[in-house]
This record gives sequence, C-alpha cells and structure tokens, in this order.
Amino acid sequence: MKKYYFWFCLLFATLAMAQEENQNLRNFEAKVVNAQTDRPLQNVHIINLTQVIGAITDKKGDFNIPAAVNDTLFFSYLGFKSQKIRVTNDMFKYGDTKIAMTELAYALEEVVVKPYNLTGYLEIDVKNIPINTAYQYQIAGLSKGYEAGSKNPSAVTKVLGAIMNPADLLRNLFGKKPRQMRKLTKVKQDDHIRDLLASKFDRETLEELLQLEKVDIEDILNNCNYSKSFIRTANDLQILDAISKCYEEFKVLNRDK
Repeated sequence: MKKYYFWFCLLFATLAMAQEENQNLRNFEAKVVNAQTDRPLQNVHIINLTQVIGAITDKKGDFNIPAAVNDTLFFSYLGFKSQKIRVTNDMFKYGDTKIAMTELAYALEEVVVKPYNLTGYLEIDVKNIPINTAYQYQIAGLSKGYEAGSKNPSAVTKVLGAIMNPADLLRNLFGKKPRQMRKLTKVKQDDHIRDLLASKFDRETLEELLQLEKVDIEDILNNCNYSKSFIRTANDLQILDAISKCYEEFKVLNRDK
C-alpha cells in the first residue's frame, strides 16, 4: 500500500509542477531590427531554449512566443550574428521590447574551381569522378542500415560492434546530459525549429538546444557509426534525427540496467 501511495504522490507532484510551469508561461511580444539601420528584420528564427518552442518574425519584425521570466531566447538570422537574451519581468511589464541584431562582416576568400577533366572516354572518366565513401550496410532482421565509413573488412566489424555493444560507447556521452537529450522529442515536434535546422549546417543552434559542444555532437555520431561524409555534409535537422535515433536505441539497450 505504501508503494502505491509513494507513486501516487510522485505523480501528483509532477502534474502540479507541470501545471504551475504552464501557468507561468505568458505571450512574449517583441520586435527584431537591424542594429545598423534600425529596420525590421523579417523571417528571423526565435527559439525559446528553456521551453523548446520556436517562432519567426513577420514583415514588421514582430513576433510572439510563449515564455516565462528567466527563459532564454535564441535569435538566428542568415548574415547576422546569433544572440541570446534572458526574458525579464520588465519586458512583460513595459512591453515595446526591441532586439537589435548585428550584421556579420564576411571576408571573401579566393575560390578555386577544379573541373573533373572529363575526356569523353568512359574508362578514363570513371576514374576521375569523385566517389562517395559513406557506405551503408544492411543486416537481415534490422530495419535500418548502418554507415561504416569505409569499404573494408574492419567496417563490417565496426557495424557489428555498434549493434552488439553500443551502450558502452554511448553511456558516458548520453549519461552526462540526459535532460538535454530528452529535449529531442520536443524539438522534433516544433515546425519552426525544424525549418530552421533544415536550413543550417553550422551546428550552432544544435549546440544551444542540446547544451552540447560541437565536438560532443561529432563524438556521438562517430560512436553511432555515421560516416565522416555524413557528419560533414548533413544539415542540422539530419544531424538531430541521427542523434535522436541513436539516443532511442541507447535507452532501449539500457532499460534494464
């Protein structure tokens, strides 16, 4: 009886905390402008990192997003420096909040274009075309393929090792920040965040969302047997889906531990 009472109290406390958190959420409204010209910026992506909710500015640079005091908002816009702000009581009290974003100064480097030097002879041209080394292996009984990175006998061993004992490779990585990893589900449910990640390749937004360093993200994907080619060329949304799949497999394998 005591056991059931304990779980009932725990459930009640969790629901009460969730309800209190939702009650603290208010509609936060503000405007995003160019710091140099004071003109409004359209299509700026805003993410409430605390609540994992996304929004986007309209033609006038205005946006609204559910937020509570002390929530952290992350602003991202192509060609401008990303920034974070902390929501305060004064922002709700006085309104008319204006967020100024600064343009980035890019130094254009010399671009060297290297042609394939095709000759018109098939046997020669085939050797000059670059080859994608992101090989995948499909194993009977499993619904997905595994990338191994190179086509050699050790690649197959690497795949089998990931299936037989992936928990040892990932326990330290996922175990350090389980709360951030649980954000993956909420991130995937928000269309604004998914649209932003689909357009980005720099991992900056993922670092802020998951509170992981870029090197940690690469370590996770390496230990999940994703190829260097995939890690280098995938957009942030593809990287997020890859981490999510790997994390779900990790939870299943560690359910009884």
